[in-house]
Amino acid sequence: MTSLDLQTEPAAQSDYAAVGGAPAVTTVVNRFYELVLGDDLLASHFEGIEMARLKRHQVALVSQVMGGPVAYEGRELRAAHAGMGITAEQFGAVAGHLIAALTEAGVPSEIIDRTVSAVAATQPDIVEGSSTQA
Repeated sequence: MTSLDLQTEPAAQSDYAAVGGAPAVTTVVNRFYELVLGDDLLASHFEGIEMARLKRHQVALVSQVMGGPVAYEGRELRAAHAGMGITAEQFGAVAGHLIAALTEAGVPSEIIDRTVSAVAATQPDIVEGSSTQA
């Protein structure tokens, strides 16, 4: 059998490509931060933060989670959130805002589910007291 005889399945499209790539992820991240900064439960955590830099990191993180070609190269999530006193309630609010931003952008529910599941897995690194910290 030659290589011409082999039948291959077409490569599955990544969630990143399915939603529209970098422009779509950037739009979602911008809307996400509008929602987060407008939330009294969360806004104080972002005082004095360089938002343009934070948004760049978030675009890279969401892109990577969605299978895009962008690699997140920011600090480890545990180190970046250490000492911030983030509660499970606040983490849940952030996840809710991410779901809202993805939904508003027309992202299919199965992609939202996969993305939010990946984000939910980071809770022990972000919420203080949700796991033993090394």
